[in-house]
Amino acid sequence: MSRRLQAMGVEKYKDNFKLRLHDNELEAPYKWRKPKVVFVNSMSDLFHKDVPIDFIQKVFKVMRENPQHVFQVLTKRADILSYYNSEGWLQWSHNIWMGVSVEDSRFTNRIDLLRKTGARTKFLSCEPLIGPLPNLNLDGIDWVIVGGESGRKPRPMKKEWVEEIKNQCKASDTAFFFKQWGGTNKKKTGRELNGKTYNEMPELANFQI
Repeated sequence: MSRRLQAMGVEKYKDNFKLRLHDNELEAPYKWRKPKVVFVNSMSDLFHKDVPIDFIQKVFKVMRENPQHVFQVLTKRADILSYYNSEGWLQWSHNIWMGVSVEDSRFTNRIDLLRKTGARTKFLSCEPLIGPLPNLNLDGIDWVIVGGESGRKPRPMKKEWVEEIKNQCKASDTAFFFKQWGGTNKKKTGRELNGKTYNEMPELANFQI
């Protein structure tokens, strides 16, 4: 995707995936007229080791000052997130949702680190789901997103893995969102699970929307 955007001449991706900070984009949420649900850093990671803490704090300040919007932040660097949180360097507000990627059982330790943060709404992104996740501890977790990998050489996702997570979410009263089966043609495979779509997500009623 980054190479495609680079080839199209999109300024932000002129260096492909080389880390770049876009301070000018921090003004955008102040200009949006209607409330939005925003997925922050959709093609990057705010908690990358080379992103300065002062920039992260700027991002958090913007999110706090725009309570009419919901900001969903997702990271694979749960250790860095946890460290910054423990040092008191992150100031949370109700509209900052924090999530970690959990692709298979090798990464369940990220859930414990997420649980320690001050985020009011916490979520897991099990996408791409590349292995089973039995016995998930979903205490304090508000939302689980599940999806298969897509692209030219996607790793397979088994139906029983998805059903297992769905059942665990139901047992713990955690919102379950099934995003896609993925594969080489994700439009064709769709996003139905046993003939049903799952679009659950945490309540937005308490937000200034």
